[in-house]
Amino acid sequence: MPEDKPDYIGHRQRLKQRFLLGEGKDMADYVLLELLLTYALPRRDVKPLAKTLINTFGSFAEVISASETNLKKINGIKDSSVLIFKLIKIAAQRLCWQTLASTDTPILFNTDHLIDYCRATMAYSEVEELRIIYMNSKFEIIENEIFLRGTVDSVGISPREIVRSALNKNAVGIVLVHNHPSGSVRPSENDIKVTTAIEEACNSVGVKLHDHIIISKSGYFSFAEHNFFS
Repeated sequence: MPEDKPDYIGHRQRLKQRFLLGEGKDMADYVLLELLLTYALPRRDVKPLAKTLINTFGSFAEVISASETNLKKINGIKDSSVLIFKLIKIAAQRLCWQTLASTDTPILFNTDHLIDYCRATMAYSEVEELRIIYMNSKFEIIENEIFLRGTVDSVGISPREIVRSALNKNAVGIVLVHNHPSGSVRPSENDIKVTTAIEEACNSVGVKLHDHIIISKSGYFSFAEHNFFS
């Protein structure tokens, strides 16, 4: 008699077929996560683990963006699972970046792609980060970098250093992006103070601060869209 296959083997095949038919559009977060986990943990039923992850972190995006430390607090998560999640996260970030960087539309007129990229790279970070996107006179992207990790405030940020970095990269314009891990995108008094100081420093050397975007899981706030700059 042939050896009986575990029940989850047939279930996995059905999951794959369902995904291929609908491209995952009709799959709940835990089901899509379960399908991913089948590749990381090929010899066990992963549905309970997928549900635990969603219950713990809240959504598919939260799980994929969670730190390795927090993921490994969940019983059953191994290095292979962390690798799969990190791969998906990096793939999403690269897709968003290459879409943004390769378009013929200048970045300042390509808000949707810019916000998609910022959300993919920063919205789920557990700490505040300040990113700078450097542009040339044609509004083409020269480079982008995480300029600061930690509290984004008037103490931690040096407008002079931001200006120096822009000049070193031969940039004539910059966009600042920073995240609010709290979820609220409402600018604080400190956000306004910092933005004012950076704009003044940039203007003094002929570098244009085009926008300062606050990003979070719930949305974004654009200083430019709210007519902050002169």
